[in-house]
Amino acid sequence: MQYVFIYGTLREGEINDIGQAAARHGIAAPRLIGRASVMGRLYDFGDYPGLVQDEAAGPVRGDVYEIEDDLVPVLDDIEGVRPGIDSLFKSRPVSVPVAGRLLACFFYPVDAVSVEGRTRIEAGDWVSYRLARDGVGAFNYGR
Repeated sequence: MQYVFIYGTLREGEINDIGQAAARHGIAAPRLIGRASVMGRLYDFGDYPGLVQDEAAGPVRGDVYEIEDDLVPVLDDIEGVRPGIDSLFKSRPVSVPVAGRLLACFFYPVDAVSVEGRTRIEAGDWVSYRLARDGVGAFNYGR
């Protein structure tokens, strides 16, 4: 089992929904640990966001899930992470405070050089930003 922090299209209801990705591959459903944030800068890449980790910036909102080890290669494939090949997204470790404890997670940030000329998502929340940008309206996070 591992923990993953997701902030973009892997979030519930988004185009690469982590739960649906697991189901498509016959992998046990990820378990939501809680809402969380990582310090950084979030940018609009069109159909998806990119997060540059930056402790001096604001929070980027997302979710932490506990996942089966078998799901990691599926997520890597979605994010274009392949051994020995440089890609936009990187798989990196990060410590995330969630549900009253600090968890060792991995996540998929981008390098600062890749966001040049991109629109920064000032509020740090991809889902709310995308819905507003696309004219869909507010998103309710309540469960």
